[in-house]
Amino acid sequence: MTGACEGENQSVSLDVLTKKMEEFAKERNWERFHSPRNLLLALVGEVGELSEIFQWKGEVPRGLPDWEEEEKVHLGEELSDVLLYLVRLSDICGVDLGKAALRKVELNALKYPVTLSKNSSNNASHSV
Repeated sequence: MTGACEGENQSVSLDVLTKKMEEFAKERNWERFHSPRNLLLALVGEVGELSEIFQWKGEVPRGLPDWEEEEKVHLGEELSDVLLYLVRLSDICGVDLGKAALRKVELNALKYPVTLSKNSSNNASHSV
């Protein structure tokens, strides 16, 4: 992986992240460690670290207006760790994550139609 801020002002595709993660692992000879199980366990660990950031904050408003910049940077790092492990796991498992996510959105649209959900306050789960 080159330049930490490469493409800073542009959108990044899952394909680009997948290739970057593959190169990163190859360059370090880490491919042998990237089994689905190991990647999943690493992902769970990172989700735990992400959870710690919110653990004692209670509900926080959208956009995190009361957070210090350092906290937001840390949050971005932990969110990135989760995303990168998820992207790597999906690649190792042969799952096209973008297509799977779009399919899931379509399935959720069928499961939770607008006509039944729009004015309902008792549909609290808001599944993704």
